[in-house]
Amino acid sequence: MNSSNLKILLSEYERKRMNAIYDAERRKFDLYEKHPELQEIDDELSKEAINTSKQIITSKDPSLIKELNDKLSLLKEKKNNILKSLNIDENYLKPKFECNDCNDTGYINNNYESIMCHCLKQKLFDIEYNKSNISNLERDNFDNFSFDLYSDEINEEKYKSKNSPRKNIEFIYKLSKKFIDNFDDKEQKNLLFTGNTGLGKSFLSSCIAREILKKGKTVLYQTAPVMLDTIMDFRFGKENSSKDIYDNILNVDLLIIDDLGTECINNMKFSELFNIINTRLLNNSTKTIISTNLSLDNLFSTYDERIVSRLVGNYDICHFYGDDIRFIKK
Repeated sequence: MNSSNLKILLSEYERKRMNAIYDAERRKFDLYEKHPELQEIDDELSKEAINTSKQIITSKDPSLIKELNDKLSLLKEKKNNILKSLNIDENYLKPKFECNDCNDTGYINNNYESIMCHCLKQKLFDIEYNKSNISNLERDNFDNFSFDLYSDEINEEKYKSKNSPRKNIEFIYKLSKKFIDNFDDKEQKNLLFTGNTGLGKSFLSSCIAREILKKGKTVLYQTAPVMLDTIMDFRFGKENSSKDIYDNILNVDLLIIDDLGTECINNMKFSELFNIINTRLLNNSTKTIISTNLSLDNLFSTYDERIVSRLVGNYDICHFYGDDIRFIKK
């Protein structure tokens, strides 16, 4: 990761966190001013909490500790009853952090080890790798997905299918929803989107990415040419290249590889692509979406059998067909 980007983001996190804490304090004091009995209860809660902590450390009398805990419970209940009578949720007085997993610190504790939170990791991914690829998630989402852009016409000769483009996209849509719902299931297959340009493959990938991000997962979105060229730069030790990108490609929760088949292929890139696909299959906690304009036959003729066999065996293959929806939208 770029240390300067991390430093900038951590400064932003600190500002966000302090603003959330300040806003919570302001709400609390405004409430105290209107309802001083709440401040009295909070002051007593603080005093009793200190007393309880001291007794736990120094006293061996369990009845005394139980008495103090019961008193704390009664005070909390009294406070909650007052808040309910005012139609105020108890969370109203807590800081409203953007990320409740790390409380806007960027890090969480895991078995006494501090690790980077998914939210901070994703922001770094967006800056350093995703760039413009998934910058339109507010627009490219399932709320804006329309089946009406796909024809009801059944034309087996034209589409090489007995289903209409609309019936087909409805099936792909259901597979995509299943992929999202079962993302953490190790039995859930990955997704391979094939078909001509302008049929919604990238749009649907972005829709899925948005839902996976809402689950608190990380998403890395790269075109095949950029991804493989970046890895080659790292392999050859080029300036400003980093092992981080390779580790992140292998370990990110959801990797989206777009435009497979448009890269300049050589044996080294074949090997790197196979290693990425194979390593992520072995990691039951990660999923991959691959999008390509190549047909399945063209994939077999372009890539070696090791790569294609893993795609066929471990990916739900979604063949997009129909008319270019970019022109239909106009």
